Amino acid sequence: MDPTTTAIGTWSGGRFMHFGEPLDDDRLRALLRPGNGIETVITADAYGAGEADRVLGEALEGVDREDYCLIGAIGHDFYEGEREGAKGFPRFTDPRLRGEGDYGDYIRMATERSLERIGVDRFDVLLLHNPDRIGYASDEVWAGMEAVRSAGLTRGLGVAPGPANGFTLDLIDCLERHGERIDWAMVILSPMEPWPGELVMAAAEANDVSLITRVADYGGVFHDDVRPGHRFAEYDHRKFRPDGWVEAGGEKLERMRPLAERHGLSMLQLACQWNLAHPAVRCVAPTLIQESGADARPIEDKRAELAALPAEHLLSPAEVAELREIGDNTGSMALKGASPDHEGEERPDRWAMTAALGELAARWEIAPERDLTRAV
Repeated sequence: MDPTTTAIGTWSGGRFMHFGEPLDDDRLRALLRPGNGIETVITADAYGAGEADRVLGEALEGVDREDYCLIGAIGHDFYEGEREGAKGFPRFTDPRLRGEGDYGDYIRMATERSLERIGVDRFDVLLLHNPDRIGYASDEVWAGMEAVRSAGLTRGLGVAPGPANGFTLDLIDCLERHGERIDWAMVILSPMEPWPGELVMAAAEANDVSLITRVADYGGVFHDDVRPGHRFAEYDHRKFRPDGWVEAGGEKLERMRPLAERHGLSMLQLACQWNLAHPAVRCVAPTLIQESGADARPIEDKRAELAALPAEHLLSPAEVAELREIGDNTGSMALKGASPDHEGEERPDRWAMTAALGELAARWEIAPERDLTRAV
């Protein structure tokens, strides 16, 4: 099965990425189990150092393998690498771990181990998860990805930049270099975060790459139960966002609400419809979050709301443009990957522009100093 319009990832439910309250095993398995309107599930082997794979495998028990789409992701080496605090485990392409001649063996091993934990024999799509600069560009990396497809361990291949926003030129460069091998890419996109994800749309279409979009919920704001004054737990991943983001998001949400009411949509459904109005976008995977407090909506209701997303595209081009204008976030952050903002030594998730990337940007009518920099 190809990825369907809606998907749920193992980052939902608060167990393996810290969003809201962590679910117990029974609720998490029920949340992730495909069916009832959501037939695509996404995992990454690094979540919980393999534990997310295991829990997903339990959720899949008894479900016919032909009745759901399974997307996996490999890229962080928790087998030989050492965790580096909040940065997590290093990429398998880290020169401290191995050279390019060993990339293929690692990819095959990591893919097989992930499948073993889940208890299945193949992925429908395998993503290169959170690559560094080497991962985007290396022929050896993508030859290794192609090898696991040839071995029958996956049907499709893709790339998943992240976890923070950016990697724009690096992703476009990856699609140009390796587009014949890449079927899917995952990007951050929302009516409140159209930038910079929108900048890769034309390149994805030109290279026949379909997009999975995550964070359509904008940190839970589109779930309609994150409001001004919301208290986040100390460990909550959303605390990295700048002060005032909930209040600003709430104001924008109210300006968008009449469009949702016009079409009989919830606010989350409106965000998903906006994403899917872009031709390259084929799948939306918002984060489903159990917030704290007696007044918080049950996460099960949020799953049902996503599952009930109308299949028909309801928004007109004018409405799509109106929502983008309301949510415009251009220049709101320093981007990861290649950026004119970067100074100093190259880091695993941020590096300087190159002449080649400058030429690429010009081909796609992207002006880095205008389109890829943080506003003063």
